[in-house]
Amino acid sequence: MTNIKNFNDLTSHLVKRGTRKRVAIVWAADESTQYAAIRALNDGFIDAIFVGCREQLEQLDELKPHAEHITYVDTDDKDKAAALAVQMVREGQADVLMKGLINTDNLLRAVLNKETGILPKGNVLTHVTTAEIPGYDHLLFFTDAAVIPCPTREQRIEQVRYVAGLCRAFGVEEPKIALIHCSEKVNEKHFPFTVEYRELVQMAQNGEFGKCIVDGPLDVKTSCNLHSMETKGINSPIHGEADAVIFPDIQAGNVFYKTLTLWAKAETAGILQGPSAPVVTPSRSDSGECKYYSLAVACMA
Repeated sequence: MTNIKNFNDLTSHLVKRGTRKRVAIVWAADESTQYAAIRALNDGFIDAIFVGCREQLEQLDELKPHAEHITYVDTDDKDKAAALAVQMVREGQADVLMKGLINTDNLLRAVLNKETGILPKGNVLTHVTTAEIPGYDHLLFFTDAAVIPCPTREQRIEQVRYVAGLCRAFGVEEPKIALIHCSEKVNEKHFPFTVEYRELVQMAQNGEFGKCIVDGPLDVKTSCNLHSMETKGINSPIHGEADAVIFPDIQAGNVFYKTLTLWAKAETAGILQGPSAPVVTPSRSDSGECKYYSLAVACMA
């Protein structure tokens, strides 16, 4: 498979692949969610299952040419729409779950329901962002900017496992995954998670995450810039070319995410991993472009 280096590569690959993922979209009442769905329908890589607000959607002229690739599930209640969409995923009638104009908490309540949800026992729910950053020559995946406040050892293990698999889905044969800290030094007293980093490195060397390279602690700059790594005299197999970075906590991940989008003008896409199907949970204020790319990433995951 060709290595997908940017979002144009991603969407071109999905178009050329010629297969459609069934996407259950909860309450697509906002223009940005509608834009993402219509664009993906135009590109031919989804079948849309609109759950809720049927009357409003049926009035959209842009959807009418795609009637054979659209299903409507009618309900006038957002929480019921979330439950129905999750049920469709659980019963194998949908491959991807996407949030429209509904609070994330409401959707997650259905996803995480112990009796009727779609998070298998033992799985970890985490958020993974895919970023196309001006000046960086390939996509960068990172976790977690939205879900896990301070990952436990077990949660961090699964974060590494998820991003390694996602990188490989994008054609990166041997992903380079950096474990992020403010320096490259282990500090057991003040930053005990850096001790766990060394365990993760050893697990990767033992092949427990499949074919990949994991190293850390490293800071973001040395992880993604060879000159910085060489200047600091750091010898790491990441080689300043990280495909993915794992942040120590949600504060670091979220600040990084907001900085990329505000100052670096990065394009981003976000999905939840851990459930039995990828879940697209953009902010209600995200642009249609961001939601479209998030949907595309989910269709690859």
